[in-house]
Amino acid sequence: MTPDPSPLPTPRAELVERLARAAQYDLVVIGGGATGLGVALDAATRGFRVALVERADFAKGTSSRATKLVHGGVRYLAQGNIALVREALHERATLLHNAPHLAQPLPFVMPSYRCWEAPFYGAGLKMYDALAGKAGLGATEFLGPARTLQCLPTVQRQGLKGSVKYWDGQFDDARLALALARSAARSGAVVANYVEATDLLNEDGRVAGVVCRDVESGRPLTLRARCVVNATGVWVDALREKDAQAMGRTVAPLVAPSQGVHLVVDRDFLGSDHALMVPKTADGRVLFAVPWLGKVILGTTDTPRHDLDREPTPFAEEVDFILGESARYLRRAPARSEVRSVWVGLRPLVKPQDENGDNTKSLSREHTVLASRSGLVTVTGGKWTTYRAMAEDVLQKCFSAGLLEARKGGATNHLALVGAGGAGVHHRLCDAPGWHSFGSEAAAVRQLPGADAHLGMNLTEAMVRFAVRHEYARTVEDVLARRWRALFLDARHAGEMGARVAQIVQEETGLDPQLEPFEQLARQYASLPT
Repeated sequence: MTPDPSPLPTPRAELVERLARAAQYDLVVIGGGATGLGVALDAATRGFRVALVERADFAKGTSSRATKLVHGGVRYLAQGNIALVREALHERATLLHNAPHLAQPLPFVMPSYRCWEAPFYGAGLKMYDALAGKAGLGATEFLGPARTLQCLPTVQRQGLKGSVKYWDGQFDDARLALALARSAARSGAVVANYVEATDLLNEDGRVAGVVCRDVESGRPLTLRARCVVNATGVWVDALREKDAQAMGRTVAPLVAPSQGVHLVVDRDFLGSDHALMVPKTADGRVLFAVPWLGKVILGTTDTPRHDLDREPTPFAEEVDFILGESARYLRRAPARSEVRSVWVGLRPLVKPQDENGDNTKSLSREHTVLASRSGLVTVTGGKWTTYRAMAEDVLQKCFSAGLLEARKGGATNHLALVGAGGAGVHHRLCDAPGWHSFGSEAAAVRQLPGADAHLGMNLTEAMVRFAVRHEYARTVEDVLARRWRALFLDARHAGEMGARVAQIVQEETGLDPQLEPFEQLARQYASLPT
């Protein structure tokens, strides 16, 4: 693969013009998260004329707020969902192969303080290895107390019986979403952030396209399409309702959102390149402590949430839960003042039609694909690891519903994403980010002005310019939240970097870089509820 970046049309007006120019698309995807971008890439590799629109930035919502794990789902194995685990393990291997600069193996250690824990959980993890087969990342091991402390030097020693060590993966979710967007564009799709789908175009009882608005210019756009895919995550029901109203019908809500909270602390609280995994906390949930980009992520919660805030905030009891459980397993647990960033993601759990959705443990983590009577295809649920399989399922639904002619797929199974391959990809995601974060494009970034002008947290002016010129960034938040993960790693420092980043973004775009909203957001990410 060439190491040269795939540039955006310049200026953005040309991208919007190209979006509007097509007389008709085969497929228009609404939603620029993991699922929508995966659908756009899959369809483009099959030769379809594809457009994707996202009303904010790519991965602005749930897709940038994952626990950063590429996994087969150990807890799903405990539930007996073998098929889901097998599929996820296959997709784990595929993702690690296609984007080695953004997804890598990671060892996990599950400490045991009761004699039965290691044999019990170890037996399940041995089955996990067996299901992975040749796609396994490493053999499960039983460790004694001494080796456990070598792997997790900060874990509680009192009562430690040993541990089980197993392998899964970790990734950079927002940058993977960008790689998908750019790979889809390289394959012929027209992808645009900050283009809002305001309505569905309905003709003779069929969905015939999407009515849009360019958020920056206010320009109205009508994108005609043979097939429209609603991939808006926890927000899919809004479009489903528009579709039903046009037909004089009503629909039951499909999604019951669940909130996942993550706290970020300094690396020394874990002091290891291994992740800590607690399979069953005091209330039955799972606790992770994951080394990531030079910090440690603690999480996650699983709390019903009935509103759909674009920037949800944690509940005080969720923060207390994570800190309290961390204190049970770490010799020095972080205090509230030592939390560098707190962020929240909303999971689009599929809601059983006969339940009110208050118990998220009873809701489906698997994805669902539906085609309405008018032809609107909706996809929701699932998880980042299986985004590619979800995309294939969406295309199959489009074929079976007669919306698109069937075409052979499978190209994404072995498709190296933008930035993969070449020099610079052999780094560890548990280390602080740097030039290596750009994979094979690192040399191209270094050639831009400001390669040696550091802005903080290893970010340079050249990296900001690359984000705007080649990675669709339009605002300070786009740069510091998703192209460079500063907001997610240390919100206070990210806020301090905002003004200088804003100057560069404005130089590159000529637009208001939205500094004040970012500074407000940074204060939110730096604050804990009381």
